[in-house]
Amino acid sequence: MTTISRIDQTVSVRFTRREKIAGLLRDQELPTAAVVRAEVVPDGLAALHGVRAPGLGLPGLRSIGTWRSRSGTTLASVRAGRPALRVVLTGERWAEMLLDVDAPEQAAAALAAAV
Repeated sequence: MTTISRIDQTVSVRFTRREKIAGLLRDQELPTAAVVRAEVVPDGLAALHGVRAPGLGLPGLRSIGTWRSRSGTTLASVRAGRPALRVVLTGERWAEMLLDVDAPEQAAAALAAAV
């Protein structure tokens, strides 16, 4: 499961080895200034839109990787029926991140404090 933490002025996103391989992902380090908004969505898979490129998509079960749409690029690691953390970004490679984390409410509150 993905972990996200805020250390000083940096947001650190760590993926498991399986997520890295399946989604062709790397761990991310972002400045807190890039975070516009952090919120919890009730179903991470339902909140994900666009075309997978590259990554893994198991319809109705799991999505890991990069999704591209008209609204921008999304870095995703989500499961069906589970709440996910949505982090809206500015000035970064991704317009947003959708992440399946252990405690999305606490992570959203920690990131919101940085905004």
